[in-house]
Amino acid sequence: MSTDTFPALVIDRVDGAQSASLRRISDADLPAGNVLVRVEASTFNYKDGLLLSGAIPLIQSFPMVPGIDLAGIVEFSDHPDWEPGDRVIANGWGLGERHWGGYAGKCRLNGDWLVACPARFSSAQAMAIGTAGYTAMLCVMALERQGVRPEDGEVLVTGASGGVGSVAISLLARRGYTVVASTGRPSEEQYLNKLGAASIVDRARFSEKGAPLQPERWTGAVDTVGSHTLANVCATLKYGGTVAATGIAQGAELPATMYPLALRGITICGIDSVYAPLACRKEAWRSLEAELDLDLLAAMTATVPLADVVELAPAILAGQIRGRVVVEIPS
Repeated sequence: MSTDTFPALVIDRVDGAQSASLRRISDADLPAGNVLVRVEASTFNYKDGLLLSGAIPLIQSFPMVPGIDLAGIVEFSDHPDWEPGDRVIANGWGLGERHWGGYAGKCRLNGDWLVACPARFSSAQAMAIGTAGYTAMLCVMALERQGVRPEDGEVLVTGASGGVGSVAISLLARRGYTVVASTGRPSEEQYLNKLGAASIVDRARFSEKGAPLQPERWTGAVDTVGSHTLANVCATLKYGGTVAATGIAQGAELPATMYPLALRGITICGIDSVYAPLACRKEAWRSLEAELDLDLLAAMTATVPLADVVELAPAILAGQIRGRVVVEIPS
């Protein structure tokens, strides 16, 4: 076992107070697992902001290395599917909550949680996609499984300038859908148009309590916000429409009625990216490799050093982070 050290962002809790610090650890400090990955990049998601802030008690044990995503190279494997040198990705599976995650130079984990990094993507590009982009593809897949077609009408994306929203817009537009982007930041209109949004709607239209049934407009929707926003999206779906629901940025409650379901036959598809089956993960990553515009991905991506992620937590929880954030993992 290597005695070399590497950086890790570690969250501790002392006397009920949570704090994070950058320190150097070794292989011996890592938790159990049958694959050891040298992490080349991670990413910063809304959930990472929750983990770092402690706003919701998600972390199951301390100390904890956060980071729900990672991409890197296998250094050691006792798993039949992986061998040293393989390029791999991990998304979810309780990383950063129940098991040490990607904000460290190495990660030891269960090989069942890994997928092969598509040849088209570098580790940094894979993390520019990350859980947000992979979730966006799961949403698109869900809409299409429910029969939502480009010719049927407009598709709404809420939380449009965030990570899931940004990738969802680009994927839907590439597949020929007319995408309407909901955002509270009018200054992002040019950015959203570049991603493929045909028009913009103010998120205030959805953020307060509305009538249980409203004029029909959307054939489908991707909702990353939850709460009143999701309720209003449901109330404005066309007959037989579908919403792929995947976020709680506004809140985890759903103050809605049965009317849109019982009278318009709408479908609410819950999208889970954390424990999604391996077959779904592989399909999503294959589709991302085939379809994602890397120039648009670069346009929606910023890169930060590991030392800076703690101070980003309040910004992402306040909806102030545009697109995707790749986290550089130093050696």
